[in-house]
Amino acid sequence: MNSSFTKRLMWVVAISLFIPLLMLAATNGKAAEQSHKASAVLTVTTVTPQREQWSLSQSANGGLYAWQDGIIAAETSGLRITRLLADVGTEVKRGQKLAQLSQDLVKADLAQKEALVAQAKADLAEAEANAKRTIEAKGSNAFSEQQITQYLIARDKAKAGLAAAEAQLKAQQIRLQQTNIVAVDDGVISSRSATLGAVVQTGTELFRLVRQNRLEWRAELMAEQLVQIRPGQKVDIHLSNGEVINGTVRVRSPTIDPDTRKALVYVDLPASESARPGMFVRGEILLGQKEALTVPESALVMRDGYTYVFELNAKRQVTQRKVVTGRRANRRVEILQGLDASAVIVATGGAFLNSGDTVLIAEINEQNTGKIVQ
Repeated sequence: MNSSFTKRLMWVVAISLFIPLLMLAATNGKAAEQSHKASAVLTVTTVTPQREQWSLSQSANGGLYAWQDGIIAAETSGLRITRLLADVGTEVKRGQKLAQLSQDLVKADLAQKEALVAQAKADLAEAEANAKRTIEAKGSNAFSEQQITQYLIARDKAKAGLAAAEAQLKAQQIRLQQTNIVAVDDGVISSRSATLGAVVQTGTELFRLVRQNRLEWRAELMAEQLVQIRPGQKVDIHLSNGEVINGTVRVRSPTIDPDTRKALVYVDLPASESARPGMFVRGEILLGQKEALTVPESALVMRDGYTYVFELNAKRQVTQRKVVTGRRANRRVEILQGLDASAVIVATGGAFLNSGDTVLIAEINEQNTGKIVQ
């Protein structure tokens, strides 16, 4: 009985000593865990760089211009404008009447020239009849050789007189046509200097139009940029209202401006209600496709004029990495130097971190709910 009692007593004492040790260990574990959490300065999300095929482009600025201007000027002088049929912004077709000049004096001169033609025709008919009679009577000695020669010469002079009269009539008919000021091509009127009642002179500009309503962008590029440009390349033009229109490189300038050291690239543009000659816009000339190592914009931190990302190691400590950036698209940025493709970096919150800081990682699932990884 004494032996059994002694054993039970020993078990009671052992258990009494072991339970406090277990409680102390659990307490120390929780304290360590709380201490570890307390040392983490931030909870962050992480990403790895991605390799993507991005368009390679050349940015440039330049002005919008009319592809070609069409100048509509007076071809006759001394006549006043009696009607105006077009104004700035009017879309016109080739040959459409834009203005009318006074025709009274021109029509009077035309009638005079028509009378001179009729007179010349009558003179020619008389001369031909005389010449015919002399030729028929040549063997009868009714006319001398001198008279025959005179009649033949008179016939030829009458023919020349008729030709001259008809030429003058044609010139007057052309002058009558010139009293109708017409469009030289399809397009839209960009300026009007014609004034009702004004007397025009030959060569006076009355209207100017944008031929075929076509515009072009003249991109300004440095010589080293120009070598990448080829006719047929596609171009994205960014207008001030946010609209993007697509163009095509037509030709690049064969010379470089000695003052600006820049050359022009001429880009054909489609008709657009938002694009206007005289606008200064930015564009991207698409050069092809090139692989890019990209990260989200939110992963970048700007400090002291340089760009950094924070790389995470296995101990959940971050290291600040200086990187060189390139192209930007869809909220992502190309990394040119300073980052390996297998690196794990902080996606957001890097602005609050320093090298050596320990962080907690929040994994984001498809429902955008966070789960803390301890």
